[in-house]
Amino acid sequence: MSWPGNLQLSQLQLFLRLAEAGSLSAAARQLQMSPAAASAALKRLEATLAVRLVERSTRSMRLTAEGELLRDHAQRALGLLDDVRSLLGGQTERLEGEIHIAAPSDLGRQILSPMLDGFLAHHPGLRIALLVSDGMHDMLRERVDIAIRYGELRDSNLVARRLHTGSSVLVASPAYLAQHGVPGHPRELMQHNCLALYRSGQPHLDWSFIRDGITTRIKVQGNRRADDGALVHQWALEGLGIAVKSRLDVQADLRAGRLLPLLSEWQGEEFQLHAILPAREHMPLRVRRLIDDLVLRFASVDDAAST
Repeated sequence: MSWPGNLQLSQLQLFLRLAEAGSLSAAARQLQMSPAAASAALKRLEATLAVRLVERSTRSMRLTAEGELLRDHAQRALGLLDDVRSLLGGQTERLEGEIHIAAPSDLGRQILSPMLDGFLAHHPGLRIALLVSDGMHDMLRERVDIAIRYGELRDSNLVARRLHTGSSVLVASPAYLAQHGVPGHPRELMQHNCLALYRSGQPHLDWSFIRDGITTRIKVQGNRRADDGALVHQWALEGLGIAVKSRLDVQADLRAGRLLPLLSEWQGEEFQLHAILPAREHMPLRVRRLIDDLVLRFASVDDAAST
């Protein structure tokens, strides 16, 4: 595909956002444009290339064959241009631009945000938008460069890089245990107020524990449920019940004694933490460098947890 001399980078950026979001209005919002300005820019791009890039209907937009070809070439071209900009200026990389990261609420606040401080200090030309939520993001329709998520990758349109392997831990505050007693067996949890986090739209009430290779599953109950892991964490700190949490999320509270581990003879649920990205041919240099930095930082968390 040959590039006309009057083709503008801003037009390609808009087109790529449209291709990812599937909506001109969503692409316009991401680029802080009005829908009318975005529509006019798309029409100018089509006129410049003398092809129809998008099939429009009252409810949706989809790329034509020419649009899909342009998307593939434009992703590579703009990605390489970003890399060249970053590498100019001698031996020192100059990373610039914005990275949008989605992360679970508790992990984002407790672990990820402090890690990003060091990366930003080394790269003052970068901006990071941290989207903190336990809900899942559609990375192909929303502006998300990296999603940090627990569990296995199931979408073939995404790729993952492992950051951490850990386990869950059962916790409660000293005040709750003083009032309600310490459970000595998973079955005794049925007599306690258990704090539940929603997973895939359902409260996680089936808790499992492993001891001597045998798995014990318990159906718990309680008077508080939330779709926000940070809120479940806060309830546990306030002495309102027992919670299952990633050890990553509560390690500072365990060290300080604000939360106490329960049923330590039983092994909790194991999990993997991944950095998830869209399966693109070219990954911007700033995104690659951030993932490399997070891998190193989470490795130090692994080491700290094992000592």
